[in-house]
Amino acid sequence: QVQLVESGGGLVQAGGSLRLSCAASGSIFRLNAVGWYRQPPGKQRELVATITAIGSTIYADSVKGRFTISRDNAKNTVYLQMNSLKPEDTAVYYCNMRGIGYDYWGQGTQVTVSS
Repeated sequence: QVQLVESGGGLVQAGGSLRLSCAASGSIFRLNAVGWYRQPPGKQRELVATITAIGSTIYADSVKGRFTISRDNAKNTVYLQMNSLKPEDTAVYYCNMRGIGYDYWGQGTQVTVSS
């Protein structure tokens, strides 16, 4: 099985930046698309960005132009660079990798943006 571990969250002022990391175990990582999701307090989990095995990316409209997803297959790691952060970005951020017969999630990392 695969384990995903998120890191890099914290408290930042509006307009600041954070870089999240998702480290994955297993050689299957490089063949899979990976997604970043977030869950604000009291709200449902939502997709933030995805990156395919060949590096194609998709972003939610709410983060387009501010966030960048990338991957380093040699390190089994996916990153989420978050710039121009807003209080609305406050949430627990999760890394996800899914396919036929599996659906892996990390434990999440808290991002808090103060106004």
